[in-house]
Parts: sequence; structure tokens; C-alpha cells
Amino acid sequence: MVETLNKIGRRKTAIARISMTPGQGQIKINGRTLAHYFPSEILQIVVNQPFALTNTAGSFDVTARIDGGGIKGQAEALRLAISRALQTQDSELRSPLKKEGFLTRDPRMVERKK
Repeated sequence: MVETLNKIGRRKTAIARISMTPGQGQIKINGRTLAHYFPSEILQIVVNQPFALTNTAGSFDVTARIDGGGIKGQAEALRLAISRALQTQDSELRSPLKKEGFLTRDPRMVERKK
């Protein structure tokens, strides 16, 4: 049975909705590959941090829909969603993900103009 995990991650005004299934490690974002959506290598590393930390790189396929925010906020929202999905998939991964802060939603938002 193929198990699909659906999770949401947010950062500032960016919202990332993902579906994670067992696979070969392909990441599709809004119909594009990770390298096309985030051309910056730093942002690609940010997105892949949960997989690298938990030694699950290449184990899951991720399909994501990202709306709103800037490119950095979108990458961090995607990282949060992936971390939440990994934690749900294997509860033993919670401790290292929590220690690195990947399961914490950053509450900071832009303050209103005064």
C-alpha cells in the first residue's frame, strides 16, 4: 500500500502544501523541478535539510503547491512541511528535527505600517 502524507508549512505569507509518497527523491513544486523553481543552490539546500538530517534523501517523492510570499519564505515553508511529513512517517525522527528547529513555525510577520 502506498501511503501519501499531506502536510502544510507556513512562513510569513508563504504557504506550502505537500504530498509525500515513497519514491526516488523527486521534488516537484508547482509542476516544476526543485532546480527550476529554486535556482539558488542555497535555497535548494534549505529545502533538502530535513532529508539530509534524517538520512532519508532519495526515499520520498514530494509534490508541492506553494502560494504567496517571497522565494526565501517559500523555501522555509516547504522545509517545515517536509519536516512535519517526515515526523508523521516515523516518530523517531521527531527528536533530531525538533533539535534543529525544523518543526517550529516561525511566528514573525511583517508589522503593519504606522
